[in-house]
Amino acid sequence: MDVLDSGPFYHGTRAQLKIGDYLTAGFQSNYYPEVIMNHIYFTALINGAGLAAELANGDNPPTVYLVEPTGSFENDPNVTDKKFPGNPTRSYRSTAPLKIIGIAAEWTRLTSEELNNWKERIANIKGAIIN
Repeated sequence: MDVLDSGPFYHGTRAQLKIGDYLTAGFQSNYYPEVIMNHIYFTALINGAGLAAELANGDNPPTVYLVEPTGSFENDPNVTDKKFPGNPTRSYRSTAPLKIIGIAAEWTRLTSEELNNWKERIANIKGAIIN
């Protein structure tokens, strides 16, 4: 198997989890609640995971988890080449679970204005998610 990236890897969410838990596919998309995701997404950029955590649905505080893939993974086709040549966002997805191995204490937080701008951008995205 080719190694796409050696990490470390992060997943941002509002779900309250603990070290040793597993993140799995099969849940609603944070951006399109009518879509059940076939993959679990993660990134090697802590601030990218922080952005995902800030945008995630739910009332819990945004959290960035340090994760370890338990199986093979691929470049996220929703950003790779479709929106950015190559994979500068170091974004990946897998059908295999991600094991939570830690919790990130710090990442660059969004201002209220930045968060609102991101939410507006997502609401205006046209086209289907590659699931």
